[in-house]
Order: sequence, then structure tokens, then C-alpha cells
Amino acid sequence: MFKEERDSNKFVWDDLGDLEKGRPNLGLTVPVLAYRLLQYTFRDVMITEFGVQKANEIIIKAGRLAGRQFCENMLNRNLDFGEFVSQLQNVLKEQAIGILRIEKADLENMRFTLTVAEDLDCSGLPPTDEVTCQYDEGFIAGIMEAYAGKSFIVKEIDCWASGDRLCRFDVRLQEDTE
Repeated sequence: MFKEERDSNKFVWDDLGDLEKGRPNLGLTVPVLAYRLLQYTFRDVMITEFGVQKANEIIIKAGRLAGRQFCENMLNRNLDFGEFVSQLQNVLKEQAIGILRIEKADLENMRFTLTVAEDLDCSGLPPTDEVTCQYDEGFIAGIMEAYAGKSFIVKEIDCWASGDRLCRFDVRLQEDTE
């Protein structure tokens, strides 16, 4: 049981429970509609309660925590980078999270440009002139941090919601502030 008041994250992968036992008839998948309904209503309430900046910070932190747990429990962190990315691409597709591609990779400086198509967060949204994938920013950062053991900053630079047909992210070490 969760202790409600705390000042550090307590979530671990096992908190997700035994999905096969808990959903013997409905199975392990859920429509994107249900995911987005949850995500966008949480986002709307957080913006109303805390403002856009604080809401985005919370969403990024949640994504980061999820990304670390996802990497630690779904991926082999002992692979070389090319094999790791290949495995990540396969798992993201198998889990219907999105289709990941690496556009640019600078392994020496740990800086990347990657795209995610058909993502859960925004593919198919009407244009809003905004980037909306703050959760994905955190999720990608968390995966990279769990793999590399270093802090990353991920920024969405193109988004379906801003008129593109996929989401593009700049990924860099946190120390790299240029």
C-alpha cells in the first residue's frame, strides 16, 4: 500500500501488479483513447491547479520515472548502444508505444536527434501550434539515464500537434547546455 505523504518517489515496477491475473478477460492492452483520456484530463487539471510550467515539470518527472523503470525492467542495459537502440525500437513497437528512429547520433558527446511516429501522446491530434509530448521528453530521458548512468535533457523540437507528422526530440547530456 502506498503511503500517501512523501517527498521522494516510491514507485517500482512491481506496483503495476499482475496484469494477466487481474485482467483475464480484457487482456493486457488498452485503446489509445483510454490512455489519452487519462493523460489529457490529468494535464488539464494540473494546468488549472498549478499553471502550465509546473504541470509540464510534473509530467516530465513522471515520464522520467516511468522511462527509468521501463528500461530497468523491459530492456537489457548491458548491450552496446546500437544493440540497445535496436532492442528499444522493437520493444516500443511491440508495446504499441511508438515507432522510434535515430536521425543523428553523436556517441562521443552523447547527443542524439530521434523521432517517434505513431506515438501514444499526440499522433492524430488537431494542430494546436504547441508541442505536447512532455511525458515523452521525460520517458526518453529516463530510458537514456537508466542505460547510460548519466542525466539527460530531452526537448521536443517538432510535434504532430504543431503540424508535423511525427515527434522529433533533441537528446543530450544534462551537462551539455550549448
